[in-house]
Amino acid sequence: MKKVAITGGAGFIGSNLAETLIKQGHEVTIIDDLSTGLLANIDRKNCEFREFSINDAAKLKKSLKNAETIFHLGARGSVPRSIKNPVATHEVNATGTLNVLEAAREFGAHVIFSSSSSVYGRNMQLPKEEKMWLGPMTPYAASKLSAESYVEAYGSSYDLPVSILRFFNVFGPRQRPDHEYAAVIPKWIWLAMQGKPVDLYGDGTQSRDFTYVKTVVDIAVSAMENKIKTKGAVNLAYGNRISLTEVIGTLTEEFPELKVNYLPIRKGDVKESQNSPELLKSIFPDVKPYPFNDALKETITWLRNEGSTVANGPTVSD
Repeated sequence: MKKVAITGGAGFIGSNLAETLIKQGHEVTIIDDLSTGLLANIDRKNCEFREFSINDAAKLKKSLKNAETIFHLGARGSVPRSIKNPVATHEVNATGTLNVLEAAREFGAHVIFSSSSSVYGRNMQLPKEEKMWLGPMTPYAASKLSAESYVEAYGSSYDLPVSILRFFNVFGPRQRPDHEYAAVIPKWIWLAMQGKPVDLYGDGTQSRDFTYVKTVVDIAVSAMENKIKTKGAVNLAYGNRISLTEVIGTLTEEFPELKVNYLPIRKGDVKESQNSPELLKSIFPDVKPYPFNDALKETITWLRNEGSTVANGPTVSD
């Protein structure tokens, strides 16, 4: 069993990962400043929790001292949020990542870093491939690309074992549905549960390569167990091209009275998103993705039964 640390471990993806690692018997330390993460997501009896920001380099180094693997998921998310406050986004996503890498360099830990498909930005070619040119369109995307570059540079310069995974529209249990910057799937489910209309920015033809959180966890754990060292980034998505209209259709099966408000498209939103999963499948051949419709229905069930545990978290605003 390993000693592992998870930055952002009280958040959506981090807490799902922590749950799996704890069940497997690993010794887990969670680092989170609770700016968006929730204590309700943490099994405090079976892990060590430390509350502070990854911008606190001294505390970070002390907390990561014994970690063999660091899952670096801590970040300041949301494209619209980054447009409102780009400096804060940079400080957490770029400088915070540098702090993690400095600690990892000192202790020789394997760093598994979560990046974002938003780094492709203005490159509209589909499906996405790792060798494509990148063109961030927002401060959030730029900060994640900066962080990617630092992770790759530390792997090259200091022979630090690193894995870079670019997430594509992850959804599932524990994802907060109730704030201004909430992701589209939990937000829509939450509104539908309350009999409220959902807001659709654009005509609904926008597509996303949605990935269930359990699939992301399976990949991350495999990267740790197999000591995967990536050469550059690996896209973490399986080639889905699901339109927002299709998501609305599936939700309508569960919520027949669902109403939709059509609004102008938002600045910075990407029209299409789809990955070419050949590289991902070659590195992680034993991981099988969860089917989208099954995952969506499982998420609806979780929010119906457990949604109150994540729906009253800290205010996310600027």
